[in-house]
Amino acid sequence: MKYCAFLRGVNVKGTNMKMVDVCKVFKDAGMENVSSILASGNIVFSSEKNVSDLKKILEKSMSEYFSYEAFLFIKSLKEIENFWSGNPFEKNENFHSYTFVGNKGVEAVLMKEFEESSKVENEKGEIINDIFYWQVPKGNTLDSSFGKILGKKSMKDQFTSRNINTFEKILKKMNS
Repeated sequence: MKYCAFLRGVNVKGTNMKMVDVCKVFKDAGMENVSSILASGNIVFSSEKNVSDLKKILEKSMSEYFSYEAFLFIKSLKEIENFWSGNPFEKNENFHSYTFVGNKGVEAVLMKEFEESSKVENEKGEIINDIFYWQVPKGNTLDSSFGKILGKKSMKDQFTSRNINTFEKILKKMNS
């Protein structure tokens, strides 16, 4: 079965790793057809194991190899297609659209945080098919109070985010 692992906190705040090394860790852990998309920690691979076993194996392998507390979220090709096709925001060069990959139910937590945060002009949050989507004007991602919430240590094992365009790249790789 084809999967994509989304690693949290890769190449930010001092956690630096080369994707070639990450791919090696995945291969050494028994994954097949391993490749990376971008430097933000998106690893496409194949395995016959179930998702919960994969998560345990890969988090342990990543933590040991890179000496950090690894968090990753594994999604199937069908789930990746849902992330891409569910995007409620029209493509607009003036905005960033983000999608959140995480634990079951995290979309409700994110929506609550979004609703309670102060917004920049034209900032939007929406849940579609249990997936939280966030749109923010370019240049305002870090100015948004919701954007600051995303880095909370208390939420580091709950989710990670990706620009919606990343899902398009992952789908192309998974379908090739």
